[in-house]
Amino acid sequence: MKRSRRYRELATTLDRERVYPVREAIELMKRLATAKFPETAEAAFNLGINPSQHMVRGSVSLPHGTGKTVRVLVFARGEKIREAEEAGADYVGGEELAERIREGWLEFDRVAATPDMMPLVGRLGKILGPRGLMPSPKSGTVSQDIGKLVQELKAGMIEFRADRYGIIHAPFGRVDFEVDKLRENLLALTRAILERKPEGTKGKYIQRVTISSTMGPGIHVDEAELIQAAQSL
Repeated sequence: MKRSRRYRELATTLDRERVYPVREAIELMKRLATAKFPETAEAAFNLGINPSQHMVRGSVSLPHGTGKTVRVLVFARGEKIREAEEAGADYVGGEELAERIREGWLEFDRVAATPDMMPLVGRLGKILGPRGLMPSPKSGTVSQDIGKLVQELKAGMIEFRADRYGIIHAPFGRVDFEVDKLRENLLALTRAILERKPEGTKGKYIQRVTISSTMGPGIHVDEAELIQAAQSL
């Protein structure tokens, strides 16, 4: 991959062979975020799994959110419509929303649904699925307690999923957050991934953790320290 001159200059300021303590890694990531926009803080977890046999996916509510405004669409009916609206959902409905989506409308960031609406939502799988927007019980975006779910999504609940290489890529805030807030978000994400360790997994589960800003170089975090801190939450 061809890297920009700016990226190459930033990369020379860190030791590629070094494993950085968590706090120091976050401080360095913030210093290396020199883009003219608020960059996202991103983490990559290399897992010791066989992706063809083990699926690691889930969701987590980051203590301090993602720093982004989240537009939430909810599929619900009856009393659950009012519950979702009172919780702050941006769009709530049923077939009329499904029809708009089939016509190409995608002006939303997250989709949630009550269980009884999944037959309708399922017919949108070819549209929502490839965009990572399909509600699923496994990801926590299908719930009868739709008000609580909407609040969590608006506050910064994120989904994560291991790719075909066994790597989870996930945001954990924005680089203009305070170091302590970024650390607490990263610990919450790490704990959620640990809790979803597949049964039968042998050897080291979280093998490597790298953090970076959107436009910055990757920084190798001390995964042993990170795991120990996450498990103590």
